[in-house]
Amino acid sequence: MTDSSGATSRRAAHLELDERVADRLRGQLPAVAERTVTAITAEVPDYSGTLTGQMREKIENAVRIALGTFLQLIERADAADPSTPLSRALEAAYALGSGEARSGRSMDALLAAYRVGARVAWREVSATTVRDGLSAERVAEFAELMFAYIDELSAASVAGHTDELASAGRVHRRYLERLVQQLLAGEPEEVLRRSAERAEWPPPQTLTVAVLPRSNLRGVLAMLSPHTLESGEDLPGVELAEESAVLLVPDVHGGRRRRLTGAVQGHRAVVGPARPWTRIAESYQRVLRALALGLDRPADGAPLDTEQHLARLVLSTDPEALADLRAQVLQPLSALPPATARRLAETLRSWLLHQGRRDDVAGDLFVHPQTVRYRMGQLRELYGERLNDPATVLELTLALAFLPPAE
Repeated sequence: MTDSSGATSRRAAHLELDERVADRLRGQLPAVAERTVTAITAEVPDYSGTLTGQMREKIENAVRIALGTFLQLIERADAADPSTPLSRALEAAYALGSGEARSGRSMDALLAAYRVGARVAWREVSATTVRDGLSAERVAEFAELMFAYIDELSAASVAGHTDELASAGRVHRRYLERLVQQLLAGEPEEVLRRSAERAEWPPPQTLTVAVLPRSNLRGVLAMLSPHTLESGEDLPGVELAEESAVLLVPDVHGGRRRRLTGAVQGHRAVVGPARPWTRIAESYQRVLRALALGLDRPADGAPLDTEQHLARLVLSTDPEALADLRAQVLQPLSALPPATARRLAETLRSWLLHQGRRDDVAGDLFVHPQTVRYRMGQLRELYGERLNDPATVLELTLALAFLPPAE
């Protein structure tokens, strides 16, 4: 905490208070403290009904200490270090501001309480100083010093409130970051629930992963739930052109998914499936696979939606098995020249996908229907009756669904 006691201490050095007046003021402290707390309770709505019992006693004691410190400050004006008593008061005010932050209150109520307290205390104190014969000039100096003292107490409380919020914010962010790491790592449910409680994050029904460039993040977050989680860590095993962020968006499943896809429209995002929040690692892994595959992004700026590429994702889960299946079912073509084998494989793929409709196959391959008929004749010679076997047709459809590019 920054020590700001110098200004008030310097002012106190110019004000000498008669010992008799000081004793009389000190004797009034309990009554002044009680009247101050009563006024605060009546005039500051946030404290209405809350300053009762032990809490009221604590506040009255705090007011007595504050006023006592003020008198001690004046009496020690000629001491070697007149700021010492004020430093203790500032520390107490700092702690008071911290406590308000921990209670979830803003500084408005406390600053209002300071203003009310200063007014009431000055009314009582000034009456005593006037009765004891202080000159108008001295009373004015006394008032200036008292209100400077209240200003410094207020500033110390504001600093305590600000520092507490900043500290609590850092702790809260660390808890949230830890929760995101555990969610993406697929930690057990009991671990996730404990971390969510510690982070004061309300678990939703589902979460959906979205990955997008960090440069586009702020505008997107403004359109999503305030409980959206964010991870700034690099995506493991995936090389991206720029720094990316991972968002875990609550409850955008079903028809609500449009809310998410609309928010990330035009931001080069990849969106995974919705999953129960404790299983969001599944959505994350699917997004990683989509990124690793380099799937084509929509030309209209819409996000790359993994739900639109399920077949490709399924067939990519075991690339070696797919390569083995493709080599196995295309073995009848292995003795042909590579270019011929490629043309026949492409024709067979189109034939299977178009269910044997020759004209559709011709349009797909940009060839004449007679060419299709000729090629299919070659394939029937190579495969024989196996082209009528459902098991063979299934294997061929899977193997040829996504032909690798020609070498």
